[in-house]
Amino acid sequence: QVQLVESGGGLVQAGGSLRLSCAASGRTFYAMGWFRQAPGKEREFVAAISRSGLSTDYADSVKGRFTISRDNAKNTVYLQMSSLKADHTAVYYCAADRTTAYSTYYTTRSMKEYDYWGQGTQVTVSS
Repeated sequence: QVQLVESGGGLVQAGGSLRLSCAASGRTFYAMGWFRQAPGKEREFVAAISRSGLSTDYADSVKGRFTISRDNAKNTVYLQMSSLKADHTAVYYCAADRTTAYSTYYTTRSMKEYDYWGQGTQVTVSS
């Protein structure tokens, strides 16, 4: 059983930056992803990173603004967010893909492929 704990959320002004962290229990090398869910909206893909950290993928809406990274020695995945705007407001979740990441370059946007989820952290961007 893998436990994921997100942190780093909060209130930030439009145009500002914020870094989210996702700490995983134990030593893991799973492909990881970030998703978000805004009020009244479905959960959507934000970014993903492969087990090795050498491959990343981003939703078009955040490409160039957000950066996903990982530190396997610390069992932690990060989401650096910059140039934030109001429509980025959401609960952000990290997730771990234990079973379908068949290569060290594999990433996925599909929620169905993720096996473990954190509780989420609220990000609110004010105008």
